[in-house]
Order: sequence, then C-alpha cells, then structure tokens
Amino acid sequence: MSELTITRVWSREVLDSRGNPTVEAQVETDAVLVTAIAPSGASTGTFEALELRDGDARYGGKGVQKAVRNVRELISPRLKGMDVSDLKAIDAAMIELDGTGNMSRLGGNATTAVSYAAAKAGAILKGIELHEHLGSSSKVLPVPCMNVINGGKHAGSNLKIQEFMIVPCGVPSFSESLRVGTEVYQSLKGVLKKSMGPMSINVGDEGGFAPAFDTSRQAMDVLLKAIEAAGYAPGKEVYLAMDAAASEFYSKGVYELDGRKMSSGEIVDFYVSLSKEYPLISLEDPVQEEGFQDMAELTAKVGGRMQLVGDDLFVTNPQRLRKGIDSKAGNAMLLKVNQIGTVSEAMRAAEICFDHGYNVMVSHRSGESEDTTIADIAVALECGQIKSGAPARTERTAKYNRLLRIEENLGSKAKFKGRGAFF
Repeated sequence: MSELTITRVWSREVLDSRGNPTVEAQVETDAVLVTAIAPSGASTGTFEALELRDGDARYGGKGVQKAVRNVRELISPRLKGMDVSDLKAIDAAMIELDGTGNMSRLGGNATTAVSYAAAKAGAILKGIELHEHLGSSSKVLPVPCMNVINGGKHAGSNLKIQEFMIVPCGVPSFSESLRVGTEVYQSLKGVLKKSMGPMSINVGDEGGFAPAFDTSRQAMDVLLKAIEAAGYAPGKEVYLAMDAAASEFYSKGVYELDGRKMSSGEIVDFYVSLSKEYPLISLEDPVQEEGFQDMAELTAKVGGRMQLVGDDLFVTNPQRLRKGIDSKAGNAMLLKVNQIGTVSEAMRAAEICFDHGYNVMVSHRSGESEDTTIADIAVALECGQIKSGAPARTERTAKYNRLLRIEENLGSKAKFKGRGAFF
C-alpha cells in the first residue's frame, strides 16, 4: 500500500475562538497523521452549506458530535484507500456521499475539516508547501484587510455595520503591509481610549475594538484619525473597507441603519455618498442576500472606483456566483471554504471569478481556530487579498504569521500586488 493511501479519517470535537464546539478532522496514511479544524460563522448566509449541530443539552445545543460521527462512520470508510494527493477526487467523493447539495447530511463543518486535513496531508507527502500543492505558481502574498472596529453580530454596540476595516495596500510588500496595519491598529487603540475611555477598547469576535458608536461615519472618522496619528495618509498607504452584512439589518423591504429606515434605493445612495467622502476601496454585502438588482445598481454607480464584494450574496457557490455575474452584481467574491464545504469547490468558484474579471478575497470566519489553511489558499489563488481580522487574538495572527513565513520562504520570488489587487 502506498504511503499516499488514506488508511483512516478520524474526528473529534474541539473548541473554536468563541468557545463553541467545532470539528477537527484527522487524515491518516501509513506515513503521516494530519489534523485540521473547521471554522464557524456568526453572520451566516441562508444559502451556505449546513453547519451540523446536535441541538441537545450539551454546549447549549451547539455540540458537533453528529458531525464527528459522520466523519468516523461515513466519510472514513468512503475515503479509505484513496490517494490523499488527489484532493479533487476526495472532495468529489464527499459531495457524492452527502448527496444533498448543501452538505446537510454530513455537515459542512465535517467536510470542511476533512478537506483541509486532506489538503495538508497531500502537501506533506509530496514534500511541498500547502500553497504549492493547491496552486501551481503561488507566489503572490495577499493584502491583509483588517477588521479593527466591530459592529453588528460581532459586537454589542448600536453600530449596525458589522466590520470597519483598514487596508494597508499602498506599500511594497506583505510584511510592510502587516506592519503598517498593526501600527494603525495600535494607534486606533490610543485614539479610542483617549477620546472615549477604557471601555471603548474592548474587542469583538475578530479582535477589532467595539466602541459605543451609533453611526458608520463616527467609526470611519475615527479610523481616519488613527491612520494619520500613525503617520500615514488615508487613501495613500492605507484605505478603508467595510463589511455591511446588510441582511442582518434588513427586514420586509427596509434597512434600519444609522438611526434611519431606508429603502433599497436610499441605501444605494447612502453608500454612494460614503464612497465620495471616504477612501473606501472595498464594500462587502452592502445589500441583503437576495438583492442582486440592488447590488447591480450600486456596481453601476461606484464599481469603477471600488470593489463590491458578495459574501452572503454569493456564499462561495458557483450557481449563486453565476447569477451575480449575469446580473452584473458586484465585482468580487468573498471566499469562505465552509460556505461550500470543500477546498476544491471553493477554488472552483474562485476560478469562475477570475474567468469573468471578478476579484477574490479569501476570508476567515468569526469563529476561528489556530488552523492556518486559508493563508495558503490565498497564496495558492494569487488573489492578492485576505481578510483575517485585526492583528490581535492568536486565531487571527496565526494566519498573518503563516503568511510572513511564506513570504520569507519565497524570498525574492515573493510578489505583492498592493492596490493592484483591488483594481
């Protein structure tokens, strides 16, 4: 039997960064034993792959023992004997075994963890880095898009917009970008503490601060101050980005945002105004998850000067993505593997984006772990963008630290698109 042959797939219940259970998968061959952990989102799209939870008394119903059993009793027998270096075949086998179209039988958390672990095992046994295993050239390091002010479901304030990000893309390398972003983050901490007191620097799920702001402009104004206080120029070295997660403040045709009730047309105009007032380079999920026409309208108005990203809109799903492309809704996709359930399918969605001129931003989830697979996926795709939270909390910095190592290993071969990753 070849050392590349899978002998067993195992699983266990572990904890994510919010202290909730998640699935860790273990892929074994005669030569290696490799583990990987599935992330979990708080703000989830209706059309995502199903995250299987137990719904019983354990962990307030959030246990994942069903998904763990599915790995041990269903996935393991199916994958046993397969070549671990053939990730597409492994992922296809799990999709066929599930048979539901949204991973509701096996659980997207189960299949994501197994897909991650299989990808890692394949790379180790081939004697190459994971990003090399997943992508043929893979020399482009991504711009880190850092969520430094948390709102929405990631915090407990009145701020409805879920994420306010800094994007240090006006520098020549990933390591410089990470340094600049971290300096602005520390500057923001000082600005907030001085102006609003120590409670303002409590952090949300993704390491960003959660001050008691009421409006989007309050958050963006303080970000401009922090950038300048750190010695940088907004719109030159550092840009801004937002993840509105608009489905979370939308109901029955009305958006409730910044103390106002807005129609679809009014919220489009709201974003157009923000894009003129601030150095916004990227805006994610500005409208609710079925608002393809509203997204198309916004794209027509501002898509030439900023990136408009579909997250809940596309959910890393080729079918949803093609609908967006056909209707000219947005110009970029957020890539989250657990939205679709396997690495191969997520990367297929990315290829569709590239074929149609859409950008791709690889993303973490609000419930993360020490697993760094997404860092390698971002390099493998050469998409030039990653969203992994603030430069704080180990489950976030683990991804950034992995990218620093990749950059060092690549040496003079390492490339960095900077602002060019967005336009």
